[in-house]
Order: sequence, then C-alpha cells, then structure tokens
Amino acid sequence: MADGNLPRTRIARGKRAALAALLVALCGLPFLLSNFSVFQLTLVMAYAIVLLGLNMLTGYNGQISLGHGAFYAIGAYATAILMDHYGVPYWMTLPVAAAACLVAGFLFGLPALRLEGPYLALATFALAVALPQLLKYKSLEPWTGGVQGITIVKPDPPFGLPINADQWLYFFTLAMAIVMFALGRNLLAGRIGRAMVAIRDNPIAAEAMGIDIALYKSLTFGVSAMFTGIGGALGAIAVQFVAPDSFGAFLSIAFLVGIVVGGLGTIQGAIYGAIFIQFVPNIADRISRAAPWAIYGMMVILFMYLAPGGVASFAHYVSKRWRRRT
Repeated sequence: MADGNLPRTRIARGKRAALAALLVALCGLPFLLSNFSVFQLTLVMAYAIVLLGLNMLTGYNGQISLGHGAFYAIGAYATAILMDHYGVPYWMTLPVAAAACLVAGFLFGLPALRLEGPYLALATFALAVALPQLLKYKSLEPWTGGVQGITIVKPDPPFGLPINADQWLYFFTLAMAIVMFALGRNLLAGRIGRAMVAIRDNPIAAEAMGIDIALYKSLTFGVSAMFTGIGGALGAIAVQFVAPDSFGAFLSIAFLVGIVVGGLGTIQGAIYGAIFIQFVPNIADRISRAAPWAIYGMMVILFMYLAPGGVASFAHYVSKRWRRRT
C-alpha cells in the first residue's frame, strides 16, 4: 500500500513545488518588466477571477451566460462611485462590489430558472446589452458620470513601501486572486461543487438524490456574479476609469470565449483564458491593423482545433504523457 501511494506522494510534492516556484516567479516579475507590462498582468489576474466565476456557472453547473460583462460593470462602477464620490479606500470597496453582484446575480438567477440552454444565453445577453444604456441614463448621471464615465485615482503603496503604484496594484491583485482561487477550489471540491456538477450532468437524478435544483442554480448564479464583480472592481482600480462603452456586449462574449479556450470545468482554465483575452487581441492587432478581428477569429478557431477541450485539458494531457516517460 505504501509503494502504491509513493507515486501519488511524489506527484503531490511536485505540484506543491511547482506552485511555490510559480509564486516566487510571479512575485519577481514586477521588478523585471515595464510598468505597462505589469499593468497588463494585473488585468490578467482580474480577468482570471472573472473567468473562474463564469466557469463555475457554465463549466460546472451547465448554465450558459452571455451577460457577465454586466456584473463586471456593476463591480467596477460600485468601486468607482465609492472611491470618487465618497472617498472610500479602494480595498474597502471590494466587499461592497462583491455583495452588490451577489445580490444582483441571485435575483437574476431566480427568473432565469425557467430558462435553459440558448434561451438562458439570450436572456443574459439582453442584460449585457441593456446595462451600458442604463448607465447613460440622465437620472443616474450624478453617480455614474453618464457617457463621460468616472475617473479614479490610482492608490499609492501603503506603509511607505519602496515600489510604485503599478507594482503595488499587481501585488494587491495577486493576493486577491490567490484568495479567490483558494475559495473557489474549496467550494468546487466540496459538497456544493459536487451538487453543481450533478445538476449539470443529470438534473433529474440530482433532484432524486435530494438536491434542491432551484436553490443551487440561483446560488451558483449569485456566487458566479460575486466573483465577476470582484474582478470588475480590481479592473476598475487598475484602469482608473469606467465608462458605459467599456462594458459592451462584446466583453461578455470575450469572457465566454475565455472559459472555452482555457477549458470548461477546470480551475486553471480561468488563468489560460485570461491570458488569451488580454494578449491575443493585441497580437492580432499587431499582425494586421486592417483586419485584427479576422486574425482574432482565426486564432480562436486554431485554438479550438489544436485543443478542443481547452488549453487546460491539453496541458494536463502533455503533463500526463511526460510523467509516464519519466
């Protein structure tokens, strides 16, 4: 029995060592890269939190959403309004953004219980289309800034730390990403996560086992929106600006593309997907300024052809083959 457990022990140790090495590398990157590159990596981590939340909903629970850009906007605006109008410290706005999106997601998930598949996707897409227009509404301009949006000040490093503002936001976002991914992993590995997957795979059998499908679907929608709202808040702090046109319907589509390319039903897929939606459009623009979205579409098709199960699935396959050879 001990010999049989030895390979598993080695794999577990190898994973812990790899995670430790990755954390050390991530902590060193801000001191090796330009401020703009650090800013891009900060957005990658904010997007990764968003994609983890969306993957809970779509990859683990089977509910398709084309409206998570709206929850991203709610989180971003909650932070911007609190910082600009009320002088709330940036770190104190995150719980407010999370709570606002949790409630909004749960309430939206209740009527969405009657919808499935493309009908749910269409309903969430309507939310993504409508919210930017609501943010431009004149009665809300005193808070939202209307078409002009809101500009916020980038926070300085605390305690006199010898780093610049971009580096501090990177470390702050990295710490939040670690917390959110640990929370997401524990949630998905427990009883709630198993119930979510059971509902996705066979809702009739799940209901026969005593799982409250309506409750779990609504809660999953709320928790997914909460993760997205935190990502939106972090993104707003990093960008220092929010405006309705920044949260168009394409943002929601980009998030869905991210979880599919990264890998549905995987935690690490959120990271791969975030890297894709942050850097691939820029790469496509450099290749062809005349038709960047054509290049972007070709890249999406290429990723789907080479890794139909997502980058996470492909990376797992390569890692498994490598372990067998060694």
